[in-house]
Amino acid sequence: MVADAPFTDVVRARRSARRFLPTPVPAADIRAVLEDAQQAPSNSNTQPWVVHLVSGPARDTLAQALLDAFEQERTSPDFTGDYGDGVHQERSQQQAAVTYAAHGVERSDHEGRRDVVRANLDFYGAPHVALLFLPPLGDRVRAAGDVGMYAQNFLLSLTARGYRGIPQAVLSVYADTVRDVLQVPAELKLLFGISFGTADEEAEVNHLKMPRVPLQRSVVVHDTPGVLHERSGPDRASRVAAAPSDTPTTSTEESPT
Repeated sequence: MVADAPFTDVVRARRSARRFLPTPVPAADIRAVLEDAQQAPSNSNTQPWVVHLVSGPARDTLAQALLDAFEQERTSPDFTGDYGDGVHQERSQQQAAVTYAAHGVERSDHEGRRDVVRANLDFYGAPHVALLFLPPLGDRVRAAGDVGMYAQNFLLSLTARGYRGIPQAVLSVYADTVRDVLQVPAELKLLFGISFGTADEEAEVNHLKMPRVPLQRSVVVHDTPGVLHERSGPDRASRVAAAPSDTPTTSTEESPT
């Protein structure tokens, strides 16, 4: 992917990598990605994102601290991670089953599953990780939305330059550990991190492309004909499909990301 590729191509080429080469990204490219991310919109132009970029020895120190916290079961999430009991939980389970399979880990292989978590906390071998924090603005929900838009710019900019990234909510499960290592004030809450670098294209797990549900499952249109395959009848809105799930599943896996 090159920087002048059509936007749609960049969006559809973006996918998460789960094995990286150790080669550092040149500083000029990292700065360009940060400049692109900085163009994200935000509520009242508050630009609430606080980003800690970690590389080199600091990256290794943070990874080891996260691995120690994992082994010692010292979790400290700033936010809940509940997927509910419906379709969102099922989508997460499906993603986990596919991802573990790509790692060659069977459902019954509990130590193999823990190894995948360890790789996750080692940033999947990526040479860099950006940790995205929220300042104390109200209930932080609007700020979280703004940080999400910042992160999407970040990820798309990486893709356009031939790099890959992966948003990792699991890093926020150990928020106190991250704050302690990086000396981040307690008032800043960790939303997630983005590990990034050059993907190992020989790794099977890096060729996964997670499916997306049809538009009808997430979009309701009002007096906007021709956008969705609308139902016949007098209704003026095309409603989100009422099916309780996307596809049947019996998996009880937890997502490794």
